[in-house]
Amino acid sequence: MNKKFRPFIIVAAIAAILLVVFGSTTFVIIKPGEKGIIFRPWGSGLDTKNIYSAGVELIAPWNEMYVYDVREQSIEFSAANSKFAQMDVLDKNGLTIEVEITVRFYPVFSQIGHLHETFGTDYVKKLVIPEVRSSVRKVMGRYVAEEIYSTKRKEVEEAITNETTAILKQNNIEITAILVRSIILPPDIKKAIETKLKQEQEALAYTFLLDKEKSEAERRRIEADGIARYNGIISASLTDNILKQKGIDATLELAKSPNAKVIVIGSSKDGLPMILGNN
Repeated sequence: MNKKFRPFIIVAAIAAILLVVFGSTTFVIIKPGEKGIIFRPWGSGLDTKNIYSAGVELIAPWNEMYVYDVREQSIEFSAANSKFAQMDVLDKNGLTIEVEITVRFYPVFSQIGHLHETFGTDYVKKLVIPEVRSSVRKVMGRYVAEEIYSTKRKEVEEAITNETTAILKQNNIEITAILVRSIILPPDIKKAIETKLKQEQEALAYTFLLDKEKSEAERRRIEADGIARYNGIISASLTDNILKQKGIDATLELAKSPNAKVIVIGSSKDGLPMILGNN
């Protein structure tokens, strides 16, 4: 080997070795639905301002790229989920209730630098899950089992969503939905509540029928009162003189008729004529 070229060969070999060793960290692939932030240990540190989008990024081998999935994610707290079991909460009276919850969320991609700085890539375990559990327990602790199970279920769900959204939004997580999928009560409590609800529904149905009958009776009373008033007005207006005039008018109209007839002038109390026809 020519001594003249030996230094160049050594440098090329070292470069080749470094390329093999650090090649996997020099090129970073960010997939669709992901965002990246870079950490420069020998420079500016964690870059929270510049967010890298989908594509291939070339970084120095001593720097590190953290890639975040910024698509909507879903967690189910249920008996069927071995990782996130259903929640055991206490109602206002201290009764244990089992609740199955679904939460949908995503990290605010423009703020993943700050999210990483505070919680790191394990933010779901460190932030989302504890806050959801805390909100569910706090909200349901304000209601009794019957309200949670039936009468105020929607209100409870909205309260959980509002409180969880508020705290997570401060930490750069957006909540899209929190759904109360199932509420499991002790069998005797559940039966008592269902019996009470059934009785209340029957009472409401009976009240509805009574109100309907009362409304129909009132309608008939008003109708009868109107008819009575009408008859009273008519009777008051029909004096003897008016009746006689009506009789005369009718006689004149009949006299004009071409049909054969005999008109007998009466001498009764009302003095109205009697009409005898051939039909």
